[in-house]
Amino acid sequence: MNIKIINRSNHSLPDYETRASAGMDLRANLTESIILQPLERAIIRTGLYLELPKGVEAQIRPRSGLAAKKGITVLNAPGTIDADYRGEVGVILVNLSNESFTIEDGERIAQMVLAKHERADWNVVESLSETSRGEGGFGSTGVK
Repeated sequence: MNIKIINRSNHSLPDYETRASAGMDLRANLTESIILQPLERAIIRTGLYLELPKGVEAQIRPRSGLAAKKGITVLNAPGTIDADYRGEVGVILVNLSNESFTIEDGERIAQMVLAKHERADWNVVESLSETSRGEGGFGSTGVK
């Protein structure tokens, strides 16, 4: 898939770390470091601007290492960049740890996954087909 991109950062384009990676790492584009205090959130700019084809979204997801080791995650995970958005890609990071965390320029802060999607046409009906699960919701299938 070919994607138009403007890179106004001092960093390389997002890239896949391995041949089988689903996500590309996004880097912070900062003029000075940002310190996230516990439970604090901030929009971290990337310096990237995308033109996605219709039917494709860019999903912004946490980096598992930052989440597991430092408690840093993407607040609205996954964040969605729509095909008609032309502004700078920003990542809403939150610090869920008990310690402050410093974000440096060029640091890998999140990953971006490109995903095709469908648009729905609603068909209003009076009933839905029966299933063995029925209306069983949260936790209805057990925990083991």
